[in-house]
Amino acid sequence: MAVKKYLNETIKLGGRDLTVETGKVAKQADGSVVIRYGDTMLLVAAVGAKQPREGIDFFPLTVEYREHNFAAGRIPGNYFRREGRPNEKEVLTCRLIDRPCRPLFTKGFRNETQVIASVISADPDNDPDVIAITGASCALYLSDIPFSTPIAGVRVGLIEGRYIINPTYDEVRESRLNLIVAGTEEAIVMVEAGAKEVSEEIMVEALMLAHKEINRLCRWQKELYKALDVQKREVAPPVINEEMRGEIARNYTDRLRAALDTTGQDKLTSYATVDAMKKEVVESYPADVPEQRQMAKKLFDELKEKIFRDDILDKRRRPDNRRFSEIRPINCEVGWLPRVHGSALFTRGETQAIVTSTLGTKQNEQFMDDLEMGEVKRRFLLHYNFPSFSVGEVGRFGSPGRREIGHGALARRALEPVLPPESEFPYSLRIVSDITESNGSSSMATICGGSLSLMDAGVPIKASVAGVAMGLVMEGNKYAILSDIAGAEDHYGDMDFKVAGTAEGITALQMDIKIGGINAQIMTEALEQARKGRLHILSVMEQSINEPREDLSPYAPRIIQIKINPDKIRDVIGPGGKIIRALVEETGAKIDVEDDGTVSIATADREAAQMAVDRIRGLTAEAEIGQTYVGTVSRIVDFGAFIEIFPGTDGLLHISEISNQRVRDVRDELKEGQQIMVKCIGKEGNKIKLSRRAILRDEQKQPREEAAEQE
Repeated sequence: MAVKKYLNETIKLGGRDLTVETGKVAKQADGSVVIRYGDTMLLVAAVGAKQPREGIDFFPLTVEYREHNFAAGRIPGNYFRREGRPNEKEVLTCRLIDRPCRPLFTKGFRNETQVIASVISADPDNDPDVIAITGASCALYLSDIPFSTPIAGVRVGLIEGRYIINPTYDEVRESRLNLIVAGTEEAIVMVEAGAKEVSEEIMVEALMLAHKEINRLCRWQKELYKALDVQKREVAPPVINEEMRGEIARNYTDRLRAALDTTGQDKLTSYATVDAMKKEVVESYPADVPEQRQMAKKLFDELKEKIFRDDILDKRRRPDNRRFSEIRPINCEVGWLPRVHGSALFTRGETQAIVTSTLGTKQNEQFMDDLEMGEVKRRFLLHYNFPSFSVGEVGRFGSPGRREIGHGALARRALEPVLPPESEFPYSLRIVSDITESNGSSSMATICGGSLSLMDAGVPIKASVAGVAMGLVMEGNKYAILSDIAGAEDHYGDMDFKVAGTAEGITALQMDIKIGGINAQIMTEALEQARKGRLHILSVMEQSINEPREDLSPYAPRIIQIKINPDKIRDVIGPGGKIIRALVEETGAKIDVEDDGTVSIATADREAAQMAVDRIRGLTAEAEIGQTYVGTVSRIVDFGAFIEIFPGTDGLLHISEISNQRVRDVRDELKEGQQIMVKCIGKEGNKIKLSRRAILRDEQKQPREEAAEQE
């Protein structure tokens, strides 16, 4: 193995130093770098197998990303005290790295390749996710693996009209825009964004600004490449049998074009016809020459793509004969499931989702380990499920895969900006989207169905949210922008981007671009066409429900919030939680007590809720000087009696304050268990002074005052 050259170089990015070091750590990997931004550091290593994997027609790339707790000076809080399966943030970051890198490996490279990015130091300002994209590019580009076009990633924020490159965690929380962009020197290749109803113009400006910084980072990587004198592996270009290509095109173009036309047939019928034709093509070549059959499969798939692209660009015709800007027929039903808190059945073309909304309490919030803040709570959850039956297949059934986690995160990002703040609506929320049919755009169906189900549940969202999946087919100067793309249009197109938002602006954007040459004009045109599509979908959705229901479902918990003195929290909890457990058992309500004295009582039974409120008010009530109370004599002593004016709260009624007359023996006037009216006449710390004599005096005084008024 050749000795790796050492290199340590720095470039400015967003006013801070970005440093790449190679040749020091993980030298047995094909490529490795330590990338540093502020005090956040990642080790990124890449290895490519020396021999291609046989019998596959795809590139076997694996990307892993891990945030080690030690990087932030923490020990994992789980039972084993070590990192376990990747959390959601790690899965989403794997996708952020994979999506822009995958298309840029040399065509025909079939060697198993693995990229592992590990966070080894984490500061409280800089999120490592976007740094990992640039780090992965450096590890691959500065190795012998045939990855010959560098990429870089940047984040853009927007605060008070000012764009910020790589904003800090605090700035992201304040920002109207959280935009992650990855690209090459020439073009943007991936976009992931969440926003608070920003305009299309703002989004395009932010994208162009991001690419300006990406261009600079890619040119810098090329300088590192030259300094290290990297030698790339040779990949033999795929050999194409031109005679076979011509033969398949002559014999099958017309039949294949008819099979791909879905104007008069559904997706499954079209797919079945195409699959039968492909089998016919393959079996027309000798079984004892597997290379020919493999080539026939490849050329048949190429012909499918060519027909699709020619029809779009030359004939200006989509497979289902829709106009380029046309949305498939939409049907919305709300309140479809009788016992859930909120539900919607959303159907668009051959894509369908059952989406439910469930309201919970603070006890239902999700606890997550976060590298920046340690253990954090998430109030709003969205889970997306894609069972294999939705596409008519037999498949794996179990925990969600990376794709399902990614689609769920996109939908959550789209809906989160319209949710009411917790101070106004103290519920935790869970949306579940089960895709029951799919022919493109299922994540956008989740967003539409999620918005409808929230309104059906009575959640006072700020506005309805809809999403639309867009596509682009481009060849030279010719291009076509497609609205509401179906599965084939997604597969064979050059760009697919998903835009979600309200009538006022964008709340989420996801984009993957397979080609260069997409300029600001095309981007603007595409986003404007997406806006019109979104407005059309919103108008259809509002025909089924146009505002949140006034009342919650009768099956949803009612949450009542009251404030108590934080010093009284221990009186509600009790020793070892004894009192609050007894309250929960007695009332059947869920009770949460916050450190600031906010008490949340949740139950679907109004009487039980009121009982819990009364008990808690009784436990935490404080005597006020001058106020009268009905109390119970709890204990008699020689110098007076202790009167319980609230549960667990006694005050002293001194013997001199029992009566207007002199009292020789307290027991002559009072008995334990007796209820009497008393007045608070003083407080010293936790000691309460009570008087019965003051009430008697007031009662005698009142008739005299009334008589004086009559005179």
